[in-house]
Amino acid sequence: MKKEPAVWLPTVRAGTGTDVFTEVLAKGLRENGLRAEITWLPLRAEYAPWSVKIPRPPDWANIAHVNTWLHPRFLPKHLPVVATLHHSIHHPDAVRYKGNLRSFYHRHWIEKIESANMGAANQVVAVSRFAADAAVATLLKSPMHVIHNGVDTSLFIPGVQRSGCRPFRLLYIGSWKLLKGVDLLEPIMRILGEDYELAFTGGLASMSEKRQLCPNMHDIGRLHDAKEVVLAMQQADALLFPSRSEGLPLSVLEAMACGLPVVAACGSSLKELVKHEETGLLAAMDDIQGFVDSIRKIASQSEMYSRFSVNSRKVAVEKFSVQKMLNKYIALYREVLK
Repeated sequence: MKKEPAVWLPTVRAGTGTDVFTEVLAKGLRENGLRAEITWLPLRAEYAPWSVKIPRPPDWANIAHVNTWLHPRFLPKHLPVVATLHHSIHHPDAVRYKGNLRSFYHRHWIEKIESANMGAANQVVAVSRFAADAAVATLLKSPMHVIHNGVDTSLFIPGVQRSGCRPFRLLYIGSWKLLKGVDLLEPIMRILGEDYELAFTGGLASMSEKRQLCPNMHDIGRLHDAKEVVLAMQQADALLFPSRSEGLPLSVLEAMACGLPVVAACGSSLKELVKHEETGLLAAMDDIQGFVDSIRKIASQSEMYSRFSVNSRKVAVEKFSVQKMLNKYIALYREVLK
């Protein structure tokens, strides 16, 4: 009798997209008839793992699925392990924007943890080809699968199009960090002027810069759940995403599922998601005028806008749906259990 996967997910609750990934994965596995449960570990399990009790794997589990940065202390001894790499923080494009303390932490703590886990896991998955290549170059020359994260295309759906209306509404969803290119947002919006506006998720992180931001930029604060993200996207005309390095940005896939054209930096995993002149436009990294020209082009050409919008939704549904992701993970689990 063929053994079906029963998946245990011991995971640090980090307050990031990896939490969302784990919740979506567990829920989707259950909806596909498999048993799956999460054991949440406190955040200190990342940097002080010895202070957290090692959880016991459930008796029913026959496979464990972890994030690569989970400390090896928490890996089960008697279950096969699948490990997913969610980021590209060791890539040179990311290193220069970290600061000395974070660079030290990543190099002398996270890098060692991930190398050990990737060497011990039965199968390693990266969320993008870019993340996989970065890991092979900096962590461990180990074969790994690429399974892009999926988006719920039944929840993230297009709103009412406003192509041709003014102001043209741009949206930035992401953390307020230099790595994400947030320092480019103000000069881009200043050049674009009053016919364009930008809603951005700044919150407390952007407070010190609020006075320098131009009047066509509006902080909508942190979005607390998927429904708030959907509403923000349905009220926008396009996503602006000038990030300098991404393992795989879920907000870009969510925007595409909502039918938004995307203007993004031509680099990292963004080239795997945004097809230039099909679902949006890619500008050279850090090229402020390039971003401005791309935004104006999309806003001024209604036929192009409509084509990008339709294509974005189509690509999200056909290539980046949650079910596509689940099918690939389930097949991988079954391969491991052989």
